[in-house]
Amino acid sequence: MSEVVARELMAQRFRSFLPVVVDLETGGFNPQRDALLEIAAVTLTMDPEGNLMPDATYACHVAPFEGANIEQSALDFTGIRLDDPLRQQVAVSETEALGEVFRPVRKAIKANGCTRAVLVGHNAAFDHGFLNAAVERCGIKRNPFHPFSSFDTASLAGLVYGQTVLARACRAAGIEFDNTSAHSARYDTERTAELFCAMVNRYKDLGGWQLAQREQGIEEP
Repeated sequence: MSEVVARELMAQRFRSFLPVVVDLETGGFNPQRDALLEIAAVTLTMDPEGNLMPDATYACHVAPFEGANIEQSALDFTGIRLDDPLRQQVAVSETEALGEVFRPVRKAIKANGCTRAVLVGHNAAFDHGFLNAAVERCGIKRNPFHPFSSFDTASLAGLVYGQTVLARACRAAGIEFDNTSAHSARYDTERTAELFCAMVNRYKDLGGWQLAQREQGIEEP
């Protein structure tokens, strides 16, 4: 019964959208020209009390697409070494990487009674632009993510904590953040997921969501 309640709450919370936290590491700022180098996604779930929680993480190292541009300054910033033997062993094509992420996202959408995923990202427009460009390059027809709607944790953290930098926003929320691990897609995504959940749950605890439901005439399950 509690699983049914949690499923109904999740389906209601974001008008049948399932928030999925995404982070991409890239070879620059141009989504049409620059390489996608890492992708990670964290699916979210909800407990019967309506608290949002990270669920599972999916991450891939990505081999640059043919002809991709990679700026040295981007590699210096992320610390990605393209000649790392371990990376070369595990890196997959964009098509494979998107498949590895999209398959569990689709399952999570169904499991939570939702109809589509909505991207959550820190400075979400950047990640959304690169994700959509990769989807187009790979000719993927069934993208589980909404094509333009997203939740930006940088904006939300600016509102809630007065901080827009991920590390500072996490610390303001009481979330540990290791600067030496930053700029890994997996690490940044997991911290962003914790931050998003903390902000959504804080709003709930203040009565915000329940008040909005009552004002809209929505009965709680």
